[in-house]
This record gives sequence, C-alpha cells and structure tokens, in this order.
Amino acid sequence: MNIRLVKKAQKGDDKAFLELYQNFEEEIYRTAYIYVKNKDDALDVVQDVAYQSFKKINSLKNPEYFKTWLIRITINCSINVIRRNKKVIPLNPNYETLLGKEEESLPLLSLQELMGILQEDEKSVILLRFYHDRTIKEISDILDIPLGTAKTILYRALNKLRKNLKEVGGFE
Repeated sequence: MNIRLVKKAQKGDDKAFLELYQNFEEEIYRTAYIYVKNKDDALDVVQDVAYQSFKKINSLKNPEYFKTWLIRITINCSINVIRRNKKVIPLNPNYETLLGKEEESLPLLSLQELMGILQEDEKSVILLRFYHDRTIKEISDILDIPLGTAKTILYRALNKLRKNLKEVGGFE
C-alpha cells in the first residue's frame, strides 16, 4: 500500500482516495458478506464503508494502517446492518414447504453456516485472525479490546466451531 497516496487522500485528493478504496473494495465486500449473509446487504455495507471512510479519512492517525482501518469500519457497518435486520419479522417456517424448500441428502456445512453460530465479537476475531491474517495483538488493537480478551474470544470461537463440526459432520 502506498502511504503517500493515503496522505494525499487525507489532504483532500479525491482521486487518491478512490484509488486506495478500489484496492480494498473486494475484500470489504467479502468481509461484509460473511457478516450479513446476502449480496444486497453486503453491497450496502460496501457503499456505507466508502462513505464513512471518505468522510472520516482525516481521523486516520497512522496511514500505514489504512487497510486495518477500513476493515474495522466494515465490521462496524456490518454489525449495524445485522442489528437493523433483526427488527425485520422473518417468514413463518410453515410457509417454507409451500415455497418449495429443498432438502439436502448430506449434511454440508459452508463457512457462512459455521460463522453463523458465532457471536459478533467471535466472528470479528476469527475473520481478523484467519481471513485477514492478523496477530492477536493487532486484533486487540483493531477491536480496541484487551489482549487477554482477544485471546479468550478466539479460543471460545474455535471451540464452538470444533464442537459444531463434530456434531454436524462427525469430524474429529
């Protein structure tokens, strides 16, 4: 990443910001999708992150952490979408048969289904650790939590994932 480009963007260079943002747009989308679980909401998050980051680029103290800063905004925007969507009343399960719900013959698990069993803080730590390849120290800094808390959340999330894999798929 080009630190000079970040500094230009902080001084008001719109083209520099656009170039920087476009470098990470796909990663922002993928991160948002894991949280919100659908294309439309993930695209809304990408737009919101673009707006929020453009508006607040001056609040970035260390230009070398631009990507980390964007991912943190992405996580926060995704959690806001999830909270907003919790207010929506889901379809009654009895209607699923009328709509033609498909039955699967094998218990297949996707990454998204696995992540669905985790709480928001656990998802954040798992994504930052394994998807964005961050250290525990970096995770504690990004999420603004103590190092010990970050470790606890990581181990708790990994245990949940292991337990779920054993129960559903018979994996050891």
